[in-house]
Amino acid sequence: MPDAQCVGDVAGAIAHLKALPGASGKIGVIGYCSGGRQTYIVACTLDVDAAIDCYGGGVVVGADALTPERPVAPIDMTPNLSCPLLGLFGAEDRNPAPEHVARMEAELTAAGKTFDFHTYEGAGHAFFSVDRPSFNLEAAKDGWKQIWAFFGTHLAS
Repeated sequence: MPDAQCVGDVAGAIAHLKALPGASGKIGVIGYCSGGRQTYIVACTLDVDAAIDCYGGGVVVGADALTPERPVAPIDMTPNLSCPLLGLFGAEDRNPAPEHVARMEAELTAAGKTFDFHTYEGAGHAFFSVDRPSFNLEAAKDGWKQIWAFFGTHLAS
């Protein structure tokens, strides 16, 4: 999906959610794998209150990966990050590789952004997926604790 289409879809969802009776007005976004990448883009593009990137690959990319549909590397959007970001990653993952996670941390720090990253030893990509060989019980259990605490802190009314 082109990035602009994703952002437009999320903007529409945000407008709908905020219009619901009883809505707090606070919005959190979360994504896994390519959804983590999209979460990063949304958090740098739209007004959200909290974002969680679960092993989102493709945030750090070279110029050779840019296309007309994806003209900007998400990492280059970091100065525009509008909310706190939680990142959950596997140390054995290759997309994003640990060096990409380190680059994200460096860019977020340089931009003065609020973020909290956790990297789980022995965990690879998709460690939350109970039906995949990459499932890692300990990483998933702690990851869910991090998710609930993060959203609880940043989305409380």
